[in-house]
Amino acid sequence: MDDVFAQLWQHYLDSCFLLSQPLSSSLPFAIITAHNPLGQVLEPCQNRLRDRALQGDIEQLLVPYRIIIGTAADLSHMEKSWAVFVSKVQAAELAKKYQQNAFYYVADNVLSLVPCLAGVQEQQIGDFRQRVRIVSELPEICD
Repeated sequence: MDDVFAQLWQHYLDSCFLLSQPLSSSLPFAIITAHNPLGQVLEPCQNRLRDRALQGDIEQLLVPYRIIIGTAADLSHMEKSWAVFVSKVQAAELAKKYQQNAFYYVADNVLSLVPCLAGVQEQQIGDFRQRVRIVSELPEICD
């Protein structure tokens, strides 16, 4: 793993999540974004187009889903994401389609970072609820 990717991976491990209301973690779910494929920062309009396409793909699965914002702990970087109640295999297919380095998976309240790339191992991060901040309103994402 090169230094740039190692630094990006560490950012993924340090992420928090913004929700407007609590999510039950009694059922497993994935957290997936379409923003910034392969870690390359895109223009906001490009990320919005990718997000709409991902939402369309999620809707076709006919499963519950909710908006969730993935963010740096200091809120310096945010990406609109989706909490999607699918299997890890289905989540991996979506994440790969949208060229993501990884996605998160929550099972029994344990947050894991699941790579979409060969040579990187899945990592358990810890208690999902400790990474969640409930906010009255989700921010508009203008990266």
